[in-house]
Amino acid sequence: MATAVEQQAQARVQARPQQTRGPLPVGKIVAWLLLAFMSLLFIVPFIWMIITSVKDPTESTATWIPQTITLQNYPDAFSFGAWGQWAVNSVVITLASVLGNVLSSALVAYAFSRLRWPGRDQLFSLVLATMMLPGIVTMIPTFILFTKLPAFGFQGSETWTNTFLPLTIPAFTGNAFYIFLARQFMRGIPMELSEAARIDGASELRIWWSIIIPLTKPALAAIAIFSFQGAWEDFMGPLLYLRDESKYTLQLGLQQFQSAAGGAPNWPHLMAASLVIMLPVLILFAFFQRYFIEGVTLTGMGGR
Repeated sequence: MATAVEQQAQARVQARPQQTRGPLPVGKIVAWLLLAFMSLLFIVPFIWMIITSVKDPTESTATWIPQTITLQNYPDAFSFGAWGQWAVNSVVITLASVLGNVLSSALVAYAFSRLRWPGRDQLFSLVLATMMLPGIVTMIPTFILFTKLPAFGFQGSETWTNTFLPLTIPAFTGNAFYIFLARQFMRGIPMELSEAARIDGASELRIWWSIIIPLTKPALAAIAIFSFQGAWEDFMGPLLYLRDESKYTLQLGLQQFQSAAGGAPNWPHLMAASLVIMLPVLILFAFFQRYFIEGVTLTGMGGR
């Protein structure tokens, strides 16, 4: 038999008014359908890539359901070319770009958000104005500049061309969008933390490293993911500045692989190689998506 306490609890549950859910608003249903349709547009090419990568090379790529499923396309695709060397080159360039973008953006954003100095807001507006210039406009002047700069200590090239310098050094000079992202996030950190550290005798560099950087991890994670994706998937930069095949990146390797096929590309092999090369970006986002989403959504909520 139920105890008195259990009977009282049951009586409270029965006495509660039953909450009935009303019909969903039409606007919310339309928004869900629109988001589902947009998600489908993005995921369909990825599904086609996976399906094509396991097809027999003799099958037509127009069909969605493969007649035979084979994983032999993956080892066959990577049997051609110096994929190992190309992967090392891509990793070196990407890691250097990520490190440069994160450090430079965090430093410049700290100066624009936490320090007060004459002309700060005007100079920040000038930095944002550089985002209005398309990359195609500055491509030729930048290329001419790098052909004039001497490459001290690099064998096989007298200038920065045919080296990794044009693909890595600019990352250490700051990126306008990344600076804006980090600055807006730092503006949401209370100034009292910095003022208390200054009273204790901490320098600005110590405040930046010990206080601001740990609190800005979400924004820095978003910057790292953006810069990783941009450097890993960059095709135009290596195409412009790298001439030796031993210095190619994976993106140039894919182009080399496609050109070696002669006429029509071997789509199953090409999609197998492309899928493997794309995996690092997907894995990085899967592990750091919480920080990435938090860094993007909280940007702009600062009050100073």
